[in-house]
Amino acid sequence: MKVPSVANIISTIQQLYAKLPKSGKEFKQELLELRNIKKIDRYIIGKFIGTYFFSIILIISIVIVIDTSEKMDNFYDHHAPLKAIIFSYYLNFIPYFINLFSPLFTFIAVIFFTSKLAENTEIIAILSSGVSFKRMMYPYFLSALIIALLTFILSGYIIPPANQVRLKFEATYVKPVMNDNAHNIQMQVDKGVVAYIERYEEPTNAGCRFSLDKFEGKTLVSRMTADSICWKSGYHWTAKNYLIRDFKGLKEDIRRGAKMDTVIKMQPADFFLTSREAPQMTNGALAGYISRQKNRGVGNTGAFQVEYYRRFANPLAAFILTLIGVSLSSRKVRGGIGLQIGIGIALSALYILFNTVSATFAANGSLPPMLAVWLPNIIFMIIGVSLYVRARQ
Repeated sequence: MKVPSVANIISTIQQLYAKLPKSGKEFKQELLELRNIKKIDRYIIGKFIGTYFFSIILIISIVIVIDTSEKMDNFYDHHAPLKAIIFSYYLNFIPYFINLFSPLFTFIAVIFFTSKLAENTEIIAILSSGVSFKRMMYPYFLSALIIALLTFILSGYIIPPANQVRLKFEATYVKPVMNDNAHNIQMQVDKGVVAYIERYEEPTNAGCRFSLDKFEGKTLVSRMTADSICWKSGYHWTAKNYLIRDFKGLKEDIRRGAKMDTVIKMQPADFFLTSREAPQMTNGALAGYISRQKNRGVGNTGAFQVEYYRRFANPLAAFILTLIGVSLSSRKVRGGIGLQIGIGIALSALYILFNTVSATFAANGSLPPMLAVWLPNIIFMIIGVSLYVRARQ
């Protein structure tokens, strides 16, 4: 039997040692590095969210002071109670403006604290410790997710009922209006069926000079007119002193009567519902209204669709603006923090302006509502990705 040499024994031991699990020291070192990464994550998340809410509190405080100074005379003239001013108006005023300026707050927060990190060479230290630029983005996107969820919940479920209370307060104590009648109402109540009411009085649930036209394609096949029409319940109406004309080629059938109960797919609430009411509807109510109007063949739902799609597009803006903000401000520049904050405010203002303009085109029917709402996100996403690729290099 051949006895192995000392050199062979040492070589075998070294091979076996290489295959053994890592030593306690090495494992402890990796655990420490992992813990340091988690500390960095918590540090970035804390800075991001803290700066975001600090900027919100600062801006909202300024807005409240300005708004109070402008409306103080209205509050005094219309005897607005202090309790109503605080709880009915300003308590519902705050979430509305938080959501309105959330993209701006997000961008400013990212630009501000990331620029400070770059100015203090903290980003260089993070990247030098072995953390990649891609890995450094994780806590940023986690913070953006928190803001996106906050925006979605606010816009879809908290702000709509708050807007109802706030706008009711304004209608009572700021600019009192009596909106209990509607004039020259013309609406498509069903496919090929168009109703017209010259004047409708909500207190009496009655309208005067009513007409109902039915079309097949572009051909008028029937027309009903009535001196007045009264709403009973649901889609049930009563027409008084009515005249019905049915057109059959060159012939015409005429029916008259003093009173007739009929079913017309419209309700008084439809006469007073304008695009101003869209922000007062929750996501479910808004989707239901749009669906009902489409089933009736009504096409003037642009403003409502814009509001609905915007509630899903705006939360994504938190991720897009975070990506742009980090990519712009992660490098130390000669102009300092002020230059980067200026660029950030300009870009966020451009985003808000672009969003508003595209929504206006959608409401006017120049653009499909979904495309108009998502177009700013698509364009700024392309800008963000290109800036991110450049920043990584």
